[in-house]
Amino acid sequence: MEHELDLLVIGWGKGGKTLAGTASRAGQRVAIIEASAQMYGGTCINIGCVPTKTLIHDAENNIGNDFDPQYFQTAVARRDKLTAAMRAKNFSMLDDLNAVMTITGRATFIGPRRIKVEAGNESLELEAKRIIINTGALPAIPDLGGARVGGRIHDSTTLQDAPLPQRLVVVGGGYVGTEFASMFAHFGSKVTVLDRGARALKREDEDVAAEVLSALSDVDVEVRTGASVQRIEEDGATARVHYEQHGEARSVVADAVLIALGRKPATAGLGLETAGIELTDSGAIKVDEHLATSAPGVYALGDVNGGQQFTYVSLDDNRIVADAILGTGERSTADRVAVPYTIFTTPPLARVGMSEDEAGAQGLSIKVAVKKVAEIAAMPRPKIVGDPRGIVKFVVDADTDQILGAALMHVDSQEVINLVALAMRQELTSATLRDSIFTHPSSTEALNEVLGSFTR
Repeated sequence: MEHELDLLVIGWGKGGKTLAGTASRAGQRVAIIEASAQMYGGTCINIGCVPTKTLIHDAENNIGNDFDPQYFQTAVARRDKLTAAMRAKNFSMLDDLNAVMTITGRATFIGPRRIKVEAGNESLELEAKRIIINTGALPAIPDLGGARVGGRIHDSTTLQDAPLPQRLVVVGGGYVGTEFASMFAHFGSKVTVLDRGARALKREDEDVAAEVLSALSDVDVEVRTGASVQRIEEDGATARVHYEQHGEARSVVADAVLIALGRKPATAGLGLETAGIELTDSGAIKVDEHLATSAPGVYALGDVNGGQQFTYVSLDDNRIVADAILGTGERSTADRVAVPYTIFTTPPLARVGMSEDEAGAQGLSIKVAVKKVAEIAAMPRPKIVGDPRGIVKFVVDADTDQILGAALMHVDSQEVINLVALAMRQELTSATLRDSIFTHPSSTEALNEVLGSFTR
């Protein structure tokens, strides 16, 4: 069979599915292809943001952090019910549109704007005026002995469905590793994190990272820094991670190992070279500021294009491409300012803009306002809910009073950071934020006090 379309989307991620719906409602003939029926809706709702944050919520409600496999399985069942409902809703949102053809199968370029889709013994060829690549990213597995996913060795996807380990070793002290370490420690696992750097969370200022590491220590997570993993062994009953630390050979035994060393763009098997689509040195699809690839009429959205790996960035990618194909074509990645992110440790760490270290490295004239949450008198919310840990830190231009960045680690920080990011986009001064009226008792009102006392 052969069909000519206006728009063809490969991958059901946030940006691609939203663009498919928008184009369809604008009168275009659209097809969306997803390799797995278990991934309708994309990574976020199936194996990423939604399921992990659901588990984190239930872990935080595990009073006493007791090791209870049945409690964990109940949490997994609740997660599965939620993700199944969201997956079905995401499928119907497009499948119910008359102008959208939904296809489950593996897509491969066989020409510049021509795709072959295979599912079992069946195949289908499609041609479109424009093609969107939205295949996301996959966990990166290092090239070292025994590092492969299977048995007791996991990535961030498979560990969510494994039996609750009494002992868990996390290889990597970055954002994913730290978040999973916190979650499983609250489920009662004894967690050891191996990080090859001088300290975990190296992209954060030292005082901010220290607060996160202190919270991990509160649930008995052991973080071993300067630990370079050499190989991983498994004998069926346990796994052993061999590493070198300060010139000495060491090892640690666990019931499960999580390899958390970042994610890589999912481009394998797409036949990109056939379409003349270039990759960057890091393996991402090369795009311009409008997210167009080197092949005319082909765009790349989301994690696969090498940008920030957040579902809300993929959604903004959709806005840029929608403007390119349906609007004025003026919107670009250059418009993207003050993009926040959150690590859902307990309590969560949220950040936007520059850190103090980054501002200093650029030689900027700055002033810094920073306070530990426990010392903020005008912030009763964390105390009310029983978790007064964390830190509030702002980096501000000393001459203009413009907010350059903020790091918030406290109860509700994932919400408060959005207000700060909006203030930055609107170029509000720190004094404006300091003198704003916020509800009480809330975490937001900490800004009144912290921004009224610059310490350096």
